[in-house]
Amino acid sequence: MKLGVFTVVLGGMPFEKACEYLSQNGAQMVEIGCGGFPGKAHCDPDVLLNDEKELEKFKDILKKNNLEISALSSHGNMVHPNMEIAKKFDEDFTKAILLAEKLGVPVVNTFSGCPGGSPEDKMPNWVTCPWPDDFLEILDYQWNEVLIPYWKEKVAFAREHGVHKIALELHPGFCVYNTKTLLRLREAVGPEIGANFDPSHLIWQGMDPVACIRELGKEGAIFHFHAKDTKVDTYNTAINGVLDTDHYGNEINRSWIFRAVGYGHGEEYWKAIMSELRLAGYDYAISIEHEDSLMSGNEGLLKAIGCLKNVLMFEDRGNMFWA
Repeated sequence: MKLGVFTVVLGGMPFEKACEYLSQNGAQMVEIGCGGFPGKAHCDPDVLLNDEKELEKFKDILKKNNLEISALSSHGNMVHPNMEIAKKFDEDFTKAILLAEKLGVPVVNTFSGCPGGSPEDKMPNWVTCPWPDDFLEILDYQWNEVLIPYWKEKVAFAREHGVHKIALELHPGFCVYNTKTLLRLREAVGPEIGANFDPSHLIWQGMDPVACIRELGKEGAIFHFHAKDTKVDTYNTAINGVLDTDHYGNEINRSWIFRAVGYGHGEEYWKAIMSELRLAGYDYAISIEHEDSLMSGNEGLLKAIGCLKNVLMFEDRGNMFWA
């Protein structure tokens, strides 16, 4: 396994300074935003796809700091019912695929997206229950008329450009948000669809990350991993459940909040996750994503690095000399 960082947490730093800082603190890989929600602070495909000097400068910075790119990230809603919004996200995602091809990066991270509930809708519609029957009709439309056709086309495009791992973050608010929905889309469009596995989004939904890793591991469907924790507030959850629309900044009243690794669960929890990843055959990047509102980006990043250095298995398996 390799210790990685999603560099958006250092978006205020120039790319070279961010890479120096991460290398000095033990990072081995970087996940870099290049469009969509993560932005382009450290990586603008419009520049790097068209200016060979800038591309070489970009690669030299990584090489000088002994860093590899684990994934390019362009999270967005490419099936948004507002065509202008969808087009912008799709353009960013397309450029991310082309840049991954140019850089030899094997993984591109994003979201599945969420359409509206009908062709007439203007806003996305995330369905969370099967009744009244209107909701099943919405799901049928979203999956069969929008989501699957879009991803069939996009997977074919990625395949043509040598990108065989599109890692979808299982995220509520989008059609792919749990194990079942990821495997449904993968079965429908191809093995190029896999998970950017982020335990934080599963924890608050009541899932067990270890169990989910085992299920996805059977299919070889884990392509990338986000190291981010969640703390569930048992008091608020007991009163209002886990579906929570309060602002993330209203921490004291929320059912759950994102935390740096080690602040939602201790090292034993994270050791179990890492062990299950290795059993699943995943020995790639463990990419820290900082979204802890109780800490600065710098402190949250350093705390997560410190915890993960004790948790990750950096060396290959040894021989079972005792067996």
